[in-house]
Amino acid sequence: MPDVITVRVQMDSDSFQDVAVKIERPTYCKPFLGGFKNRMTGVEFHNAGSQTIPKKRPEKGTTLFCRETQTVFEKNKYNQTTNPTSTQMTKRGLYVSVMSDKIITPGKYLTAEEYHKRRLEAVIVLQKYFRRWYARNLVQNLKEKKRLRLAWEAQEELQRQKEKEDKLRREHERRLNPKTKEDFELLYHALELWRQEETEQINRTLTGAERKAALCGLLEEETQLIASIGRHKLNADEENQQKAVLRFLDKCAQPKRWKAYDGKITEMDTQYTLRARELLEIYRSVSMNNIPKDERIDVLLTLKHTAKEHECELTQEIVELIDREIDLMSRAVKECNLEGLRKRICTLFLQYIKTPKFNPEVAKILKVPPDPLKLYKNVHFCRSCKNYLPSTEFPVPANSRSTGRCHLCCKLGNEAQQRESFLKYRLILEHLRKSEADYQDDAKIVFLVQQQDLQYMIENIWGCQSALSACSDLYDLVMVRWDKQQEWSPWNTIFLTKEEADAHLKLHNLQEAYEAVFIHRIKHKHIQAKKHFAQIPVMTSFLHRGDKQANAS
Repeated sequence: MPDVITVRVQMDSDSFQDVAVKIERPTYCKPFLGGFKNRMTGVEFHNAGSQTIPKKRPEKGTTLFCRETQTVFEKNKYNQTTNPTSTQMTKRGLYVSVMSDKIITPGKYLTAEEYHKRRLEAVIVLQKYFRRWYARNLVQNLKEKKRLRLAWEAQEELQRQKEKEDKLRREHERRLNPKTKEDFELLYHALELWRQEETEQINRTLTGAERKAALCGLLEEETQLIASIGRHKLNADEENQQKAVLRFLDKCAQPKRWKAYDGKITEMDTQYTLRARELLEIYRSVSMNNIPKDERIDVLLTLKHTAKEHECELTQEIVELIDREIDLMSRAVKECNLEGLRKRICTLFLQYIKTPKFNPEVAKILKVPPDPLKLYKNVHFCRSCKNYLPSTEFPVPANSRSTGRCHLCCKLGNEAQQRESFLKYRLILEHLRKSEADYQDDAKIVFLVQQQDLQYMIENIWGCQSALSACSDLYDLVMVRWDKQQEWSPWNTIFLTKEEADAHLKLHNLQEAYEAVFIHRIKHKHIQAKKHFAQIPVMTSFLHRGDKQANAS
């Protein structure tokens, strides 16, 4: 039904008038007021109600509730006891004993005020016991939380001490048995610290000819230590080279893998992967030492049969060397005299494996030299070693104006002069890049910053210490975002310990969490970083974009 209807009203006997009637729709559901039904016609008639809007009651400011009442329905029912009994009273001619009767006397009359007072006293007693129980439970919970907190702090302290001891133990083992480039950096750094301490002690205690003699002795001892480190480096390079070869061959022998729609990994071996795996097993057998003579001959015959599959100058040389070793072994030549021959066989067989014609799978892993015309565009001259190298072999810090020295010359210069250890800066940079990759917001600046740039920030801007606790142990310090809503950059970072960094990343409002003086000090460091990194052309675009985002926010 529309909101406005037209009704024709008869004014006189001959005149009618159309009247517009506006219908008010009720804002509530009208109750059913009853009615009746015509049995003859079946028509239902309902009792009518007015459309008058009920008058609203004035608001009293208190919440009112309706209470339902329930009418008690009484019903009389007669019950008969199981055992009929009777009572007997004392009368003339009959005596009933009253020994077991009780005399009940009325007590003191209890008024309403006294009754409510007694109820209030009972409520107070209940409240006292309840509050005592609640307070005791609260104190017990606080004690339990305190105990758990102290136990957690003690466990964390033990964990930190254990990690520190493990770190010191690993550093000690790395110095005793250096294998990687970082291990030798630590070794040279320790050597430099020892030399400085000895030099200071000699200058402080001796003078004249005795001082010169002590310095000469120190120089000779330092020379012997450097020679010992060099011998360790040669052994480590040989071992690392062998491991690198095995990793390379194992990578060639890996089957093809792809991920299905259900998340399962499917592996498939091709004829090329099977060929690479067969060559890997032969190389491992040939490279083994101290094996019985019969097994060595079987391995050499297998290698000879494999090499004869292709006729070329390389395979002919391998076959000739195999025949020579078998002939020498048949003459009972000592194994120490066969080491050079066996190394030649391994080297030539490795060259055989790296040939795509004999091992097609290796073609996908070998680094194919690029077009020389394209290579000339990225070649730079190293002023130290006088070699022309690609641009990837040169470090490019923020304050550099030219390519300078290559990585190898920088490494040799550090071992000869400064002898600094960059492991701690490398760990901080790796942790920073890993944490930024977890944000998955397409961060780019963190991958443009090099190790030298991070070292400059830590030493010259942050002073090699935490911004909050002034902790100076770089192995426990990390860099995180100052404002986690924006991408990391040298002007949006803070240098903290690992525990402080976890707490900082949980903050939602930096202005409320830190004091204005601390925020001003951090902003000043950000301005210093902007001034330094504005020298890089690539960084300039990110710098302008960060300024626009800051102004917009």
